[in-house]
Amino acid sequence: MNMTRPTAGATKLLICVWHPFTLWRPPADVAVSVQRAYPEMKVVHLTTYEHIEDELPDTDIFVGYSLKPAQCFAAKKLKWLHSTAAGVDQLMYPELRESGVVVTNASGVHSVPMAEHILGLLIALARRFPSAFRHQMNSHWGQQEIWDDQLRPRELMGQTLLFVGFGAIGRETAKRVRPLGMKIWAVTRTGKGDPALADRYLPADKLEEVLHQADYVILAAPVTPATHHLMNAARLRAMKPTAFLINVARGTLIDEAALIDTLRRRSIAGAALDVTTQEPLPSNSPLWTLENCLITPHTSSASEYLWDRQTELLLENLQRWFAGRELINRVDLKRGY
Repeated sequence: MNMTRPTAGATKLLICVWHPFTLWRPPADVAVSVQRAYPEMKVVHLTTYEHIEDELPDTDIFVGYSLKPAQCFAAKKLKWLHSTAAGVDQLMYPELRESGVVVTNASGVHSVPMAEHILGLLIALARRFPSAFRHQMNSHWGQQEIWDDQLRPRELMGQTLLFVGFGAIGRETAKRVRPLGMKIWAVTRTGKGDPALADRYLPADKLEEVLHQADYVILAAPVTPATHHLMNAARLRAMKPTAFLINVARGTLIDEAALIDTLRRRSIAGAALDVTTQEPLPSNSPLWTLENCLITPHTSSASEYLWDRQTELLLENLQRWFAGRELINRVDLKRGY
C-alpha cells in the first residue's frame, strides 16, 4: 500500500464503532472535534457497521477497534488504523499485519479508572467486603463469622503484589498502591522497569519462580499466543493457598476450567474477575455461584472521561501524522501489542 501521508485536505477519516455496551460507542462529539481541528478533512462517523463497506475504499484513516480481513482488503487507501481499544489481538490477522498499515491503540486511556478499580478490588478482598455484603443481604451481623472464616480480614501493608504485565495500567496502579506499604513486583517482557514504581522486576520466563511468593497476582498483560491460558492449572497450583488472582486484562489469559476447579477446591483464597473468556458471562457459568469469586462485568475501564481522553489522544496523533512524526502507542505488529 502507498504509505505517503497526504495532507488533511486530501484525507478521509472514518470513525466506525458499535458495541452492545453504549459507553464503548463514540459520541458525535468525537467527529465534531476532529472536524473542527481539520475543517478541510473529510470526516465520516458511522454509528453501525451497516454501510462500512461503502465508506472503506477511499478511507485513509480508520478509527475503530474492529476491522475484518475482507474489510481490510477493501480499504485500498488505508494507511493508519487507530484502535479505540487498548487490546488489538482481534486485529492481528495476516492481512493487516502484512498490509503496511500503521496501527495505534488506546493504551493509557483507561489506566486511571482501571488503577482505581484494581485498588478497590485489593481493599475489598483484603477486608472481606464480599462476605460482609452476603451477610447484609441476610440482615445478619456477621462480625464473628467473618473473623472465624478461613480467610480473616487482613492488612495490605507488607503484602506482595505481583503484576503480570506492567504497562500503563500496572504503572498507574503502582503509584496508588505504593503508599499502602505493599511490596510491588512486576513481570515484564524484558525483566526491566522503573525502580521508582516496583521493588523487583522479572522476565516472563521467571513467573513460575515467584508465583508462590505473591499474595495478590494481577493479570494486566496483552493477549498474544504466549499469554493464552497463561494462568493454567500448573501455575494456579503454584500460587499460595492464601493468595488472590485478579484479572483485568482479557479472559483468555486464564484457563477458566482450571480456575473453576481451583476455586472449588479452595486451593487459592479467591479470584476477582473483570473479564471472562466469554462475555457476557453465561448465566450457567459456575463462576457466578462461587463465594470466593468476585465478578465485575468488564467495568474496570468505565469512566465518564473516556471519550475526552480518547479524543485528546486521537487529535494528538493526527497532529503528529500530518507533521510526519512518530505516533503515540504505535503497535508492534510482530509482537501483537
